[in-house]
Amino acid sequence: MKTEKNAKVSKFTDEIISLLKEHSTALKADSDLDPLIEYIGNAKYVLLGEASHGTHEYYTWRAKITQRLIQEKGFSFVGVEGDWPDCYRLNRYAKGYYNAGTDIYTLMNEFKRWPTWMWANWETAAFIEWLKKHNTKLPLEKKIGFYGLDVYSFNESMNSIINYLEKNDPASLEVAKTAIACFEPYWKDEGQTYARASAFIPKLCEEEILDLLIEIRKNVPNYNTDAENVLSTEQNAFIVRNAEKYYRAMIKRGAASWNIRDEHMVATIERLLEYHGKESKVIIWEHNTHIGDARATDMSTEGMVNVGQLLKEQYADEGVIAIGFGSYKGSVIAGRNWGDAMRKIQVPEATEGSWEHLYHIASNGQNKLLLFDKIRNENKLTNYIGHRAIGVVYNPEHERFGNYVPTILPKRYDAFIFLDETTALHPIHIQPDGNQIPETYPFGM
Repeated sequence: MKTEKNAKVSKFTDEIISLLKEHSTALKADSDLDPLIEYIGNAKYVLLGEASHGTHEYYTWRAKITQRLIQEKGFSFVGVEGDWPDCYRLNRYAKGYYNAGTDIYTLMNEFKRWPTWMWANWETAAFIEWLKKHNTKLPLEKKIGFYGLDVYSFNESMNSIINYLEKNDPASLEVAKTAIACFEPYWKDEGQTYARASAFIPKLCEEEILDLLIEIRKNVPNYNTDAENVLSTEQNAFIVRNAEKYYRAMIKRGAASWNIRDEHMVATIERLLEYHGKESKVIIWEHNTHIGDARATDMSTEGMVNVGQLLKEQYADEGVIAIGFGSYKGSVIAGRNWGDAMRKIQVPEATEGSWEHLYHIASNGQNKLLLFDKIRNENKLTNYIGHRAIGVVYNPEHERFGNYVPTILPKRYDAFIFLDETTALHPIHIQPDGNQIPETYPFGM
């Protein structure tokens, strides 16, 4: 009986491997992206994933795809899984604004919140320098932007609001000071203390934060300074509002805090598209867990939604293309726990039977591109199979217990980029409180 079962499993995996092999194309040079660029066509939303937040090749291939989309398809801006204030400085630099900074290294050193390496790295720096050069030949209204979509920057966003109102709207300054005074006693650990306090006082600072958002939105038409700074101030107010909601939801078990975060990112994308005009198009850089349709994973059974799902549900007729990434083995930058010093950690060979393992066999150890348009409904590919996901915290010796998301790959993504062996990102050597990168942390320790 056991032999018969194993034979069935082997036949099933062999059929999947055969399909992956048949429909994948080589990925070695930029020109190998041609089928993907053609497939994207006139889509308005292109979502580029990553299976970790610390892999060199995910960043560089995303950059190559993005450069071609900007040059050949007229995309308007890039939105990333990063903090608005930090990324907004990169945006100003890339567009060549006055007093936006003289060198990329200094700007990267302004990233202070852990995990700094996500965007303070040489791969991102190289892309921003390319973007700055590309923008030099464009009029201001056509320059390509770079924006953070995330909700985490409560403290930085509050400070940005205070600084802006001091110069441009002193009458509203007191509303902002009242809001920050309410939150300040609880801001010791990025919202953890606030989250715990809100369990006993459900509204806590909710009214003060809401008053601030209302005040800024009311006065936006009167702000006649730099239009993009006005946008930034309003966005910071939305961040403060949604961060407060996020921290209140964080103390509860369940999907609420995750959903608040991804809904905030979608709302930010919508505001940026409105700002850039009717014909604008967006490229989104986020982890696979955000850009791949949650309905094709076990996230949906837990009541979780994500950016990919929400955009597909609302804007499918405008073109929403999600491209996932994955690798079989290599190295990654991550921490062993939250707030830990960043480390270069070895990524072991993918678990047997996972998508990455099957692709490793199908590709014969080569990098591949797979478009799902012709095989999306192939029965053999519509089973839930583990798909590796590495976060900013990573302990590879435990990964089989929590780093594989059950996934129907062709329903989660429109295309998939498989990179057999990947290497660690190259951080600019900064950490909160000045910590540096320690020696390599080998797998198994």
